[in-house]
Amino acid sequence: MVAFVFPGQGAQYVGMGKDLYETFKESKAVFAQADEVLGFSLSKLCFEGPQERLTLTQNCQPAILTVSIAALEALKSSIQYPVSSIQYAAGLSLGEYSALVASEVLSFEDGLRLVRKRAELMEEAARRNPGKMAAILGLERSALEALCKKSNAELANINCPGQMVVSGKTEAVEKVKNLALEKGAKRAIDLEVSGAFHSSLMKQAALEFKSFLEGFSLKTGSIPLVSNVTAKPGYEAGEIRENLFKQIYSPVLWEDSVRFMAKKGVKTFYEIGPGSVLKGLIRKINPELTVINIGKKEDVDKCVSSNPS
Repeated sequence: MVAFVFPGQGAQYVGMGKDLYETFKESKAVFAQADEVLGFSLSKLCFEGPQERLTLTQNCQPAILTVSIAALEALKSSIQYPVSSIQYAAGLSLGEYSALVASEVLSFEDGLRLVRKRAELMEEAARRNPGKMAAILGLERSALEALCKKSNAELANINCPGQMVVSGKTEAVEKVKNLALEKGAKRAIDLEVSGAFHSSLMKQAALEFKSFLEGFSLKTGSIPLVSNVTAKPGYEAGEIRENLFKQIYSPVLWEDSVRFMAKKGVKTFYEIGPGSVLKGLIRKINPELTVINIGKKEDVDKCVSSNPS
């Protein structure tokens, strides 16, 4: 069994998607559509940078979505497969929108508009309610949950065993970092993000996004989407809509999502988009799982050679 998974913010790098654009007409069309919808040359920003501008949340989120869908279209144009052969789709935070496009819940154009607005609202919320995020390495989930309660920080990402992210007001995150190190955590590292994402400080952004989301049509997906919020598949548009609202201020249950898919029989994950962050996380969750990266032309070529038609 196979699942498609898509990376989130942090996977970006200057030059991403350029070889796809130059090789596959389907990928080129994706970039052209993104440039038109957004009203500026996102393709040039992806290919040439600068890194500082690419990393800005309002640019980074649509850029990763675009490269992920460009990679998906390159794969689809090269290998014929029935949609029914893909058991699940999932994405890490922002990557959930790439999964929604892949599942045909959203059009690519609507996905772009949604992630751009989502990013803008998250940035506004970060200015109104300043905070930060930090990765905590080498601690059990239950132990970190208890420390979060003591410090008023919040769990933001459950990525894999021994790798979690906390979020909240700066003083709360600093307190939980110190407590975690005292409890035996290996490291506590500040993340280079502009705010306390996936925490209650994003609640206002989530409410504003919910109103914006009402203007968009969501379809029942062709591939079940495993939600970040529930770590279970959502099928109906209303359920998916509600989870997208909650996702902005709720923890990302990535480890739980991968375990659910593996329990249901998924053995192979295609990580579609820039970088290989998810491959590292999935292998730490279950080393027996296979992860195939599809982010560059050479990745598609390898897939074609190993799947002759």
